[in-house]
Amino acid sequence: MKNFVIIDIGSNSVRMAIYQIDSNGKYQEVKRMKNDARLSEGMGRENILQFSAMQRTVAALKQFKATYKKIPNVDVTAIATAAVRQAQNQRDFLQSIKKEVGIEVRVLTGKQEAYYDFEGVLDRVSVKDYVLMDIGGASVEIVHVRNKQPINYVSIPTGAVKMTEHFNLKDRIAAANLFAAQQYIIEMYSKISWMSHPMHYPIVLIGGAARTLARINRQHQHFKNIDSIQNYQLTRKQVNATMRLFLNDNLKERRQISGLEGNRADVIVGGLINLTSIMDFIDSKRVIFSEGGVREGVINEYISKNS
Repeated sequence: MKNFVIIDIGSNSVRMAIYQIDSNGKYQEVKRMKNDARLSEGMGRENILQFSAMQRTVAALKQFKATYKKIPNVDVTAIATAAVRQAQNQRDFLQSIKKEVGIEVRVLTGKQEAYYDFEGVLDRVSVKDYVLMDIGGASVEIVHVRNKQPINYVSIPTGAVKMTEHFNLKDRIAAANLFAAQQYIIEMYSKISWMSHPMHYPIVLIGGAARTLARINRQHQHFKNIDSIQNYQLTRKQVNATMRLFLNDNLKERRQISGLEGNRADVIVGGLINLTSIMDFIDSKRVIFSEGGVREGVINEYISKNS
């Protein structure tokens, strides 16, 4: 029995998942850990990782290591996404991880991240034609999928933390700031040559903002397990109603919303404005949620290479 550890250094949170893989290539998750290190916090337009954010992340990685060191026959893979990818001081950060934690980190390109997102949801959703959207802290990955094949990939720097900081969307949100953020994203979409091709396609949504949006609505609809979001769906009208709920509240009030994690309340609008904008842009009528993503894509690749 092989134990495969995936460490995902994201812009908003650092996650570890441990999978047991049998001789037939079947796997099951046996352990999951998460730390909201907010690595991209304060990067600003200069894209410089802040010392305190790097310290928080390294501390989280040390906690993870203390857990997987106790497990036999372990293979560890560490990946990093947009915050590290965009950082001017990327090299210094990766060297500090190597020195203090003893692991090499692979920094994914935007297209690699989008590809692994696709691989991670491919077998989990029944629709054949869709737009896959992964809303992260520093970037958003979008994949145009036709007949279950990835046609186009793109990664844009409009993640939840970045949008929140650039357009002051943290607390009480001014209409002018919201409008400016929407226009910024729409301009991004307009520059992507293929973005208007998947008109009316459903959005398959993954990432932290996705889980939050799904949990809030499942809580409102009195589902017993609000965390079971695979293939859960919302209409565009329901998405917009939830967004209005966020916009009507200040940060303190938003933190009281059932299903919304307190540590995500300040960046939820900055994240979901990507979703509402793309639904308007391609006239999408529904959102389908998936629990897959980058980590599942990485393990599928690992099993394929080692089978």
